[in-house]
Amino acid sequence: MAKKNKYIVGLDVGTTKTCAVICEQGEKSELAVVGMGAAESKGLRKGVVVNLDATVSSIKRAVEEAEKTAGIAVESAYVGLSGVHIKSFNSRGAVAIMAHTREIMKEDIRRVIETAKAVSLPIDREIVHVLPQEFVVDGQDGIGDPLGLLGTRLEVNCHIVTSSTTAAQNIVTAANRSGIIVADTVLQQLASAESTLNSDDKELGVALVDLGGGTTDLAVFIQGAIRHTSILPLGGDQITNDIAVGLRTSIPEAEKIKRHYGCSLSTLIAEDVSFEVPCVGGRQPKTISKKILCEIIQPRVEEIMSLILEEIKQTGFEKALGAGIVVTGGTVLLEGVIDVAEQIFDLPVRKGVPAGLGGMGEALNSPIYSTAVGLVLFGYRTHSYRLAKVHTNGNLLSRGLSWFKTHLS
Repeated sequence: MAKKNKYIVGLDVGTTKTCAVICEQGEKSELAVVGMGAAESKGLRKGVVVNLDATVSSIKRAVEEAEKTAGIAVESAYVGLSGVHIKSFNSRGAVAIMAHTREIMKEDIRRVIETAKAVSLPIDREIVHVLPQEFVVDGQDGIGDPLGLLGTRLEVNCHIVTSSTTAAQNIVTAANRSGIIVADTVLQQLASAESTLNSDDKELGVALVDLGGGTTDLAVFIQGAIRHTSILPLGGDQITNDIAVGLRTSIPEAEKIKRHYGCSLSTLIAEDVSFEVPCVGGRQPKTISKKILCEIIQPRVEEIMSLILEEIKQTGFEKALGAGIVVTGGTVLLEGVIDVAEQIFDLPVRKGVPAGLGGMGEALNSPIYSTAVGLVLFGYRTHSYRLAKVHTNGNLLSRGLSWFKTHLS
């Protein structure tokens, strides 16, 4: 393997923070973290670039910090993609088997995926992912790998993710201006799923909720395959704004108050404490109790969870989530979020913490870094030098991704 392929980099360009994770691939194909860096992000709003220079600056700071700890220069990275411009839908394709032996070949798989992605899109939109869910051979469904099977008709069910062409290109441009080649853009909740979910979760049925700063991302997995993705334009920033308005303080102060004293469920406040709130306009600071702060935060968290529940209900999968709900992202660190989620969903809810890399340590063992870690894992599992390994892991989504990368790249 060429030396340049020894390193895989995940670049999470979020609304509130930008994070870069550098991993090295060992001789036994294991991944280990060798560098990471994070920087405050000011150039995005709800996952979309609104200030290119500010975005470039935050990427440079995060990557330079990661390069310094790793002792290498970053050439390319897998970059996360989010924002309300992301739209997804399910599609189906079918082809006749051409070989006289009726054996399904690689070309048949390529052709059927091409037919599934042959959908009409507006000129300003592009396909980001075509994710095979399952193959169907002569009416027999639930097939993860049809290669070598005999049949006369091959069908595939796919989940197709599209984005605004300009919004996606702006993220790529920001990375390019930072000196980074974009190896691939990856939907953020797909990346987070790589680092926080296991094959049992996906097989039993699970909804991943990624609570970010500007958006809340949802991905639903049933029977090992992705069935639904969506993005809501609400996140931790809305909670911060509510605090700033309710307490009449600045956004930076509201963010500090949220992190130090914030609680999203009043019954969890055993002992009410008070704290000083700096006021804008030079007015005197005032004293506020934690319970009053909770009265501001709790309705917004309940609203976000209720909207996610409504989204899941619209898909018809709410009764199929055997593994419950996994909540990740920086906002999940707010006290009481998991408890509110359990009340709203009436399902088991757990905090999604990234895993799967060696040498992560305490620094990366936080929901804040789920997407960045997942971007590394996504690139590791779905690109050329990892295809054979992915093919053996038995996960329907991973197999579908590997087929897509093999036959359409």
